[in-house]
Amino acid sequence: MDDMRARYGVPLGITAVGAAGLAYAAGFEVRSFRLRRVTVPVLPQGMRPLRVLQVSDIHMVGGQRKKQRWLQSLAGLRPDFVINTGDNLSDPQGVPETLDALGPLMRFPGAYVFGSNDYYGPKLRNPARYLVERMTGRHGLNGNTPVVGAIHNPWEELRDGFDAAGWVNLTNTRGTLKIDGMEIALTGLDDPHIKRDRYQQVAGGPEAGADFSMAVVHAPYLRVLDAFTADRYPLILAGHTHGGQLCIPFYGALVTNCDIDTDRVKGLSTHTAGGHRSYLHVSAGCGTNRYTPVRFACPPEATLLTLVPHS
Repeated sequence: MDDMRARYGVPLGITAVGAAGLAYAAGFEVRSFRLRRVTVPVLPQGMRPLRVLQVSDIHMVGGQRKKQRWLQSLAGLRPDFVINTGDNLSDPQGVPETLDALGPLMRFPGAYVFGSNDYYGPKLRNPARYLVERMTGRHGLNGNTPVVGAIHNPWEELRDGFDAAGWVNLTNTRGTLKIDGMEIALTGLDDPHIKRDRYQQVAGGPEAGADFSMAVVHAPYLRVLDAFTADRYPLILAGHTHGGQLCIPFYGALVTNCDIDTDRVKGLSTHTAGGHRSYLHVSAGCGTNRYTPVRFACPPEATLLTLVPHS
């Protein structure tokens, strides 16, 4: 009997801990929605603070009622404007529920970019491939072979819903929002993860006549961060990384699903390029790919950024 305990006790204990961790990651944390609050000193002197709500990586799947109610409740924050940094879908049938969940937020001024999952449906994937891609430096279509047999999502319906609400489409273009007489200039790119970014179409830096300018993109690839920073944008908003999604407590993320380092996988940081520095905020997002519906040490989130004058 003692020999059997010695032989099987440790493996069974490890199995039990692993099962408990998986149950927590899939049953609790993935639905443990959080709001983070961040203050960013980027505005010109004398400008009043601006409250910006960033939502990202919703990855809506039919029947996710708790996520829908939580997104709807964010309207109670009454932000000055909303920035949606993409990957709204993880289900070709998810557009109506996505628009319903974001409906109260679309009463506020806003802007958006799309991510790869808005255009294409997810496929079952071995999570170990993210580690391989990190070691080889190849992510998405950046160095990998083209995707074959992709499911096409009805992104046009999502775009039409956002546009009908007055949200500004920032797909490789510029736009502006009017907030209490102030002009907020926005420069956006399509998703670098699938090589749809066209920086040459938006190059040139912040709008000269605007009260404030900022940059928006789904995936924070270094080539994009370098370009925005060298063009002197004071703030860049991005998503895509899911904060690492499956993290190690007291250590952090193992992967970022792009070429940014794990130290900046989520939250507020800075980026330097061309002798200039920009603030970068990467949202960990509030959803997951439908085939990997787990999070560990990385709760789903949205962020309320309060922009204040720099010192």
